[in-house]
Amino acid sequence: MNNEEVIGLVPAAGKGVRLGLPYPKELYPVIRDNHYKPISQFVLNNLTTAGVQHVVFVINETKHQLVGYFGDGHRFGCHISYVVQEAVDSQNQSTSPGLAHALDSAYHLTQGKTVFFGMADTIMQPGDAFANAFKEASPEDDVILVLFPTERPEKFGMVRLDNDNRVLEIVDKPRQTDLTKMWGCIIWRPRFTEHLHESVRQGISDFAQIMNNAIAAGFRFRGSCVVDGVYIDLGTYEEIMELDRRFREE
Repeated sequence: MNNEEVIGLVPAAGKGVRLGLPYPKELYPVIRDNHYKPISQFVLNNLTTAGVQHVVFVINETKHQLVGYFGDGHRFGCHISYVVQEAVDSQNQSTSPGLAHALDSAYHLTQGKTVFFGMADTIMQPGDAFANAFKEASPEDDVILVLFPTERPEKFGMVRLDNDNRVLEIVDKPRQTDLTKMWGCIIWRPRFTEHLHESVRQGISDFAQIMNNAIAAGFRFRGSCVVDGVYIDLGTYEEIMELDRRFREE
């Protein structure tokens, strides 16, 4: 781990109302070899494969089943902490206060550490995506975006690179674009943790804007491209069907 103190960060505070499941969507079952494996275990395994030994789940007050399944993490080869993301005072909010706020909710645990951030309702392959990206990183990189190919740019944060894989811009969920790579997970160093914390304190809630502001301020962002990688986001029933097709038939 290059003598850096590292920590995993997995936001899982959304209500998941679109799917209407009777349990947290992070526990959606992927059955393999007659064994139950919730979707959120994939990102946890990817983190522990990279050598991350302490992982923080950011949850809301309803995620008792998630806590019940993962516990303190010892069964999964790591230590797990939980941070409850407080609701924001506004009317008719069906989901959490937002990704940037969720990530900053764990500031008291992530401060001063290198953060490995992945989403709880996604599957990334290969299973060593974090490990490979960190291996490629140089000490000067403030933020490493792990990039996957996608044909659905309107769903993701698309990334514009220069010829040296330096990140020039994040284009969030564009309806039309020539970009083909989206960020699937991110590794960042303490300088960006402070930038994120200050941005949220200033009331900036758009995570893409926070990253673009950092790029404009001279932070070094680098893209680490996963060749032939697979990234599945469990947000709609269409995506559930694709997940079932890809993983249950193997």
